[in-house]
Amino acid sequence: MTLAEIAKLVGAQESSGAGSLRRVSAAGNAGADAIVFAQDDAALRTAVGSAAGAILAKKSDAAIEDARILWVKDPKYAFAVCARALQQDDGEPLRHATAVVHATAKLGERVRLGAHVVIEAHAELGDDCSIGSCATICRGATLGNRVVVQPGSVLGATGFGYVRNAETGEYLLFPQQGGLVVEDDVEIGANTTIDRGALGETRIGKGTKIDNQVHIAHNCRIGKNVVIAAQVGISGSCTVGDGVVMAGQVGLGDHVTIGPGVILGGASGVFPNKTLEGPGQMFMGVPAEPLKDYLKNVAKVRRLK
Repeated sequence: MTLAEIAKLVGAQESSGAGSLRRVSAAGNAGADAIVFAQDDAALRTAVGSAAGAILAKKSDAAIEDARILWVKDPKYAFAVCARALQQDDGEPLRHATAVVHATAKLGERVRLGAHVVIEAHAELGDDCSIGSCATICRGATLGNRVVVQPGSVLGATGFGYVRNAETGEYLLFPQQGGLVVEDDVEIGANTTIDRGALGETRIGKGTKIDNQVHIAHNCRIGKNVVIAAQVGISGSCTVGDGVVMAGQVGLGDHVTIGPGVILGGASGVFPNKTLEGPGQMFMGVPAEPLKDYLKNVAKVRRLK
């Protein structure tokens, strides 16, 4: 892409620059074919001193002029947009020879399946999905368009739902015959597991990003553009609103409701049947409470030592 094409892509002021831009790079090893970004004035000076062919930067008071600079609102985001646009085909076949796809499964256009992927009966995958090696899409699961599943993940497995016989102590599996729906543009990390619904469905909203080693139990409803970091555990029948952020090792008991825009700090825990609300509000601790209250309680405990 030319500098002018990159400018149009990221919404920067038009540029007449020539040259061929083929990749994104850090400033330290950038060449004339590379795009770099600068989040502050110091980084911008470093970028200007590099051999980069294009520099994405945010307008500042610094008197720095360079024909390679494209002024944007958010350089880091614009950099990611460029990276996606310049992503090249690695030459791997769309379907690895060891992938197993059931005859009743339905795959959209340009679906990529890695080594030893298993797509079970009646599963449906939309266009441009990418399923990493050794991942399993279980029976009847539905994935939208552009869903990315990293290696080792299992989507749509039987949920952990048992009914106990009070007289004998025996546990009997409650029917786990519901479905799993993963909407468009969801990305799921390595070794993450998402269970199907029991009688209803488990649903992951559009644009949600899930890290490695996360578990989401049956009948959960995760909203749109939610971010879930590594080792989060979400018990059955939880509802997570749009735009929620969960840091690493957060745990939710069953039937918890997290309102839109809530932020849960690392290793926080929410007890069963509780509701947390407040867009942009951060909660910490076990049980999770507003950050201001959490810090006050931590200070009180420390004074007791």
